[in-house]
Amino acid sequence: MSDQLKRVAIVGSGNWGSTIAKIVGTNIAKFNTYEQEVRMYVYEEIINGRKLTEIINQEHENIKYLPGHKLPQNVVAYSDVVEAVEDADILLFVIPHQFVERVCNIIKSRVKKTAFAVSFSKGFYVSQDKRVELLSTVISQLLELPCYVLMGANIASEVAGGSFCEATIGSRNYEHGQLIKSLIQTNEFRLVIKPDTEVIEVLGALKNIVAVAAGFSDGLGYGDNTKAAVIRLGLKEMVKFCEEFFPGHHPHIFLESCGVADLVTTCYGGRNRKVAAAFVKTGKDIKILEEEMLNGQKLQGPDAAAEVQQWLKQRGQANHYPLFVAVHEICERRLEPTALIDALRNHPEFW
Repeated sequence: MSDQLKRVAIVGSGNWGSTIAKIVGTNIAKFNTYEQEVRMYVYEEIINGRKLTEIINQEHENIKYLPGHKLPQNVVAYSDVVEAVEDADILLFVIPHQFVERVCNIIKSRVKKTAFAVSFSKGFYVSQDKRVELLSTVISQLLELPCYVLMGANIASEVAGGSFCEATIGSRNYEHGQLIKSLIQTNEFRLVIKPDTEVIEVLGALKNIVAVAAGFSDGLGYGDNTKAAVIRLGLKEMVKFCEEFFPGHHPHIFLESCGVADLVTTCYGGRNRKVAAAFVKTGKDIKILEEEMLNGQKLQGPDAAAEVQQWLKQRGQANHYPLFVAVHEICERRLEPTALIDALRNHPEFW
């Protein structure tokens, strides 16, 4: 990176994107190496007759996705994603994974070739020919720049409120990893840098599938013993997936915030668990519940389950991941929610 002032752009403004904007805006105000304006791309919506970008820029609060938390005045909302990323040296992608390709295609001719990106998005990318890729790979290929990841046990409202928490940065570039850490770490939000980038990203996607299973268990009325089994067997499948398809990582990576901590948090407090429980109790479709319960936020677990199913089918491995497969089949209504318990009871772990 040159000695010129660096510019940061945040692509996304949901509860997690707004939380990251709050942290980055506060941190940058302390540095003299960054442009003070932090541009945040906001998908324009009308809230009580006013544009959301107008509300954020005038009241310094994202009243829809992060109400009750003031954003620093140097965070500026842009409704045009190209304007938001213009001249940015560091691009923070905090958007639902379903929108990553579209946004990258819009901005790819306008990003600086010396920039780098960080993906906070959790999921996989499936191309039109059904090829499954990591989101960081897609961002890197489409924008022709390095892309790192940040994953962890982070409920956005708790992070924004200052509760102690931690996360894992995946980067093999020491300088870039340290820049990311300096931008985002606070006294209450502690970061660890690890070089296992692909596995860190994969864990962030897979844990949402297990959280859906935990929600099914809750919806069926089972207690903590059953949920503990869901978490343990789900973690076993997560580890197996990483070892089979992304070998060479450090085995302790599963003990980082991006691993077991993120899994436990999501299985007890995340939106995937909550919607999955309602799916069982109400009988409503996932998409309807997403609209009714998430205030415009997107659900990641059901899509991730479909993407992993596609990944496993391409490699003839679907039968080796019964919990992942059961979650997908239940979400698609090809199996009843009680099939989850059958998947646990008959798991290869017990053969």
